[in-house]
Amino acid sequence: MIPARRTTAAAATAIVLASVGGLLTAVAVPASAAATCTSPVYKRQLFANTTFKGTPKKTDCDSAIDQSWSGAPASGLPKDTFGVRWTVTRDFGSGGPFALAASGLDGIRVYIDGTRKIDLWKNTSTTVSKTVNLTIPSGKHTLRVDYVNWTGSAKVKFNYAPRTSATVDKVKPLTPAGAAVSYDAETGRAKLTWAKNKEMDLAGYKVYRRLKGASFGSKPLATTASTSYTDTSLPVTGETYYYEVRAYDKTGNTSTGTADQGVITVDTTAPAAPIGVEDNWAIGSVTTARFFWEANTESDLAGYRVYRSASYPVALTDTNLLSGPTPIIANSYADDLPTTGETFYYVVTAVDTHGNASAPSGTAEYWSKDIDTTAPVYAPDDVTAVDAERGITLNWSWSTDADADISYFSVYRDGVGIGGRGGESYVDTEIERSTTHTYWVRAVDSHGNVGPASNSVTIDHVGDYTAPAAVTGLTATAMGYGVRLDWDDSPAEDLADHRIYRGVYGDGAWTYTDITDSLPYGSTWSQNRELNLPDGENLRYVVVAVDNDGNALDIDSAAFVEVTELDLMPTETYPDESDILYVEGEHYSTEGHLTVGYSPENDTYGTATGYYVYRWDTVAQAYVRLSETPTPFGDTYSDYTAPTDTTVFYKVTAVYADGTESMPVGDHVFRTTGTTA
Repeated sequence: MIPARRTTAAAATAIVLASVGGLLTAVAVPASAAATCTSPVYKRQLFANTTFKGTPKKTDCDSAIDQSWSGAPASGLPKDTFGVRWTVTRDFGSGGPFALAASGLDGIRVYIDGTRKIDLWKNTSTTVSKTVNLTIPSGKHTLRVDYVNWTGSAKVKFNYAPRTSATVDKVKPLTPAGAAVSYDAETGRAKLTWAKNKEMDLAGYKVYRRLKGASFGSKPLATTASTSYTDTSLPVTGETYYYEVRAYDKTGNTSTGTADQGVITVDTTAPAAPIGVEDNWAIGSVTTARFFWEANTESDLAGYRVYRSASYPVALTDTNLLSGPTPIIANSYADDLPTTGETFYYVVTAVDTHGNASAPSGTAEYWSKDIDTTAPVYAPDDVTAVDAERGITLNWSWSTDADADISYFSVYRDGVGIGGRGGESYVDTEIERSTTHTYWVRAVDSHGNVGPASNSVTIDHVGDYTAPAAVTGLTATAMGYGVRLDWDDSPAEDLADHRIYRGVYGDGAWTYTDITDSLPYGSTWSQNRELNLPDGENLRYVVVAVDNDGNALDIDSAAFVEVTELDLMPTETYPDESDILYVEGEHYSTEGHLTVGYSPENDTYGTATGYYVYRWDTVAQAYVRLSETPTPFGDTYSDYTAPTDTTVFYKVTAVYADGTESMPVGDHVFRTTGTTA
């Protein structure tokens, strides 16, 4: 008979087990390493006698003791009167309750640290077995299993495992060793590492975090089976946080925590925006703006920065920074205004000692006195115009030496001002195709004084007659509340919007309806959704890109996609009103709202005391009542437990004093989540 499992000296590899989370995993090692087997693999010695005397005939590694032989177990051994000894020394961590189980034909003895725990030592023709429950102390211990075969067939089996019953195992795992923490100031993340515990019944580790001066609490920050954890939720406030790691076993026993591992976080938290700047004002135009605000209370406050601009909102740029790079300490400021007659706007930010700046405060607004009324004298004499598909580009030249206080140039089309530019060009895109226009420009100084007109230029605008290409990537997905549409962004630079059409098939042709204005996300997005009753109808959607000139492909040339709606309709449906009741569903993302009306003057059955609301259960295929007692008429009903991302169907009945109910009316509510298509 071929042995059930045999390891020979000629084998290319031996099997070594590695312990992973309390489980034993086979790993191949060279046969030349068999005499020095890696724990928890056994070293196996085969003797040509039953007294284990002399030199073993063979020594190798064995992953588990579960073997049978009908002849000699190895070359050089007899088929009877031979002995096999297995030994292994391993770390049991915190130890605890274990079960040793042995069985075999003929003799088997089990020892722990040289002390016999199982003794089944006799020649027998039937299998004998024994299980012993004992407690193994913490640390390293040596297991030895001796087996002898006197005559006949040979069979031996042995295993050991922790007992994980909560009534038996009260031993906590050892505290994880080698705990350390590193902090990445650039990402704000802390990484903890520790050494792996030796317990065979280990389930994993619990990681705790606390702010300096606080306790860890009972709830861990995370649990993991790994020996490391990266905290990505650590606040970046400049404060100190501590971590500890605890091991826990399969019974739920938890070790004590490691020594605290501390990190000091970087501070990226800005102060609060100053309050009260917007409450400052002055009567009429002034030459000095004076304003105050409430003092910030942050402990690391460095001061404030004041910004001013002649345009709103005030941009927080170096050009607009009025108070200089060093924050001011006072919570007030005075500024001598330019006497240009302009409106000036002020905001204040708070800055901490780490350089974090707050959002801008509210805006204070002051009108300056207008003292300069002298208009510029410069007028460009080289204005030119170039036509293009999407507009006409005007160009002219100007040197600051011509008029030092020129602020911008005002552009005129056909005698009407159309805007201004601070540079030497302007693109007019607000014109119709196939039209002719005359342009000129005038210089405007910082006080609003307007100079003389430049030379004029007349030009024909041909315009854009090319429609954007058909959209790509168009998909339609049937949802519980309708159909979600998605397509690729159009590469057209002059894209204005999209037109979306829904088509239904009948009499051999598709009939389309423009649904653009009914979609929740407008016509510019490349995503959208149509709230539509999911009644299993087959639909076609067409999406057409439209440019600023109104160019668009016709429907037959545009991209389309077909989709079959989900069919979620109840087997029972009702009209939304009767002689005495009506119901109207209101579509909300947070809950389903129902408005219920009652006409007692039409009720020939008596006066109802209220109403019941039933919701269609798609699993039970039945309407389920949502309340124990009737809801009074006049109250809107809110269904806070309604499922989301689907269409919810309701029926409503009037309830009378004797418990009877009227014929139902019904409606539905679209329930969606999120704010995107």
